[in-house]
Amino acid sequence: MSIEIVMPKMGESIMEGTILKWHKKPGDKVDVDETILEISTDKVDTEVPSPESGIITEILFKEGDTVEVGKVIAMLDTNGKSSDAGKSADLEVKEPVKEVKKEIEKVDTTETAEKPKIEIPIPTQSVKSKFYSPLVLNIAQKEGIGMSELESIQGTGVEGRVSKKDILSYLKTRSEKPAAKIPVPEFKEAKKPEVVKVEERKIQVPQHKIDYNEEGLSVMEFDNVRQKMAEHMILSKRVSPHVQAMAECDMTEVDKIRLKMKDDFETKEGFKLTYMPFICEAVVRALKDFPLVNSVIDDSAVPYKAITRNSINLGIAVAMDNGGLIVPVIHNADGMNLIGIARSLNDLAKRARIKKLTLNEIQGGTFSITNFGVFGNDIGIPIINQPQVAILGLGSIKKRPVVVETEEGDFVVPRKTMIITLSFDHRLVDGALGGMFIMRIANYLEQYKL
Repeated sequence: MSIEIVMPKMGESIMEGTILKWHKKPGDKVDVDETILEISTDKVDTEVPSPESGIITEILFKEGDTVEVGKVIAMLDTNGKSSDAGKSADLEVKEPVKEVKKEIEKVDTTETAEKPKIEIPIPTQSVKSKFYSPLVLNIAQKEGIGMSELESIQGTGVEGRVSKKDILSYLKTRSEKPAAKIPVPEFKEAKKPEVVKVEERKIQVPQHKIDYNEEGLSVMEFDNVRQKMAEHMILSKRVSPHVQAMAECDMTEVDKIRLKMKDDFETKEGFKLTYMPFICEAVVRALKDFPLVNSVIDDSAVPYKAITRNSINLGIAVAMDNGGLIVPVIHNADGMNLIGIARSLNDLAKRARIKKLTLNEIQGGTFSITNFGVFGNDIGIPIINQPQVAILGLGSIKKRPVVVETEEGDFVVPRKTMIITLSFDHRLVDGALGGMFIMRIANYLEQYKL
């Protein structure tokens, strides 16, 4: 029996994967759970095991190809005998045929199918929401179809997914339906207001045309990580009305405690104690005081819903060696002490840079922190990591002149300070809450005690 091997889905926001390396070629035998290939997404790298024993008869994509989730990438013969393609002398990786646009139909369990599809058994979280391909989402956005309307479309693809054909058929019937008439109450003594027709203006974004033949140009194509990061940031700015608040935070007391601890800490733990664990601990305490900032917004519901979790899961932005950005999550940070947070930070940061994180370690964050101060920047304005409602930005910690009030008068003295920035979603967090929250963080750090 021939089995279709498909690109697996490895997370709610992951819609495609890049083939890094094929460990098998057409004609090779494979055992159950033996690695067939390695794939990379914008978040993790992983090995894809074989779902059955058999012989690889066909490979449909090359190394380096980026393939949409659910697409067939290889064929496996479970009868233990190679097909004609496998026996022939020219066993080569076949190029994907671009002309073929046939939708993958759902397997009918009422009759025997020659090529049943088996999903690669990679551990993943359950996905409650429907999956829509980037093509379908793009058509829906252009045609003004909201998520609730998109979910009402009956899909004919695999697992009931909406295909391009489905949404185009829906748009055809949608345009043929007469517009619903809104009943307007009549008032005998009142004049009917004039209906002024306003022509809708479509804002066109100017596209800069590049002459690639111009001398002296250096072109860098976005890799998968950078492309996904760009799309995520654009989405966040479209969805959330961003508001910012800033505060100057005196880190002198934290610095004194860190200096006292650092030698003993490094001897016991094997790595240096930075300011970040102290900041994370202060953020956790502030989130306990203002739990609404620890929420995520479900904007697919009407009206919106703010979902506040009992646990605090801190996402920490980490710059990767290849220039990308990833946000590993410290789950249940509210149940850790300073040492526990420091250990988690060190472990996640090291494995994030070499793309060795698990799916659980990059999902479920309720609040994020980004540290642009490590590069020497004093102030930055971060973009919210959706669907969270706030993100904290950390500036550089350096000595600055500060006015200190004493009984003898005011004095200007050098103090180690840091400017922190809070970007928050004004749909849920108003200015008062955002302002009180960021000042609570500063207060905890300025009066820090072990």
